[in-house]
Amino acid sequence: MAPVSVTLRDNLQAKIQSGHQTWLADEPVEAGGTDTGPTPTQMLLGALGSCIAITMKLYAQRKEWPLEGVDVELEMERFNGSDYPGFEGKAAFVHEIRKKITLHGPLDESQRRRINDIGEMCPVHRALQYPTVFVEKE
Repeated sequence: MAPVSVTLRDNLQAKIQSGHQTWLADEPVEAGGTDTGPTPTQMLLGALGSCIAITMKLYAQRKEWPLEGVDVELEMERFNGSDYPGFEGKAAFVHEIRKKITLHGPLDESQRRRINDIGEMCPVHRALQYPTVFVEKE
């Protein structure tokens, strides 16, 4: 995977670069930013949603199923770990991601179920779902 670099200078606008592509992240004006790009959290949800949709489409193409399009809506909310119903871990916070996925095309019910299952196997979903370890680069 190509490395990603982020540069932040005088304001809260972050320039993100990977290979020949460059894009921006920022904060809203009311949070001290200039609102020239999505927030980092919005980018995270965008990465997740696009990964889910692309994974679903690639799977359907491989199976030659008539998936014509995918719409993914995502929201995220943070809760105190001790306040989250049913959570028994020691984490200080639990992040709940709510999703709504709409599949377009003349798919039967078993195809829809399988495509939804495959969407949860996308690389970004797995990175968020399973433990991730951060290490300092030298």
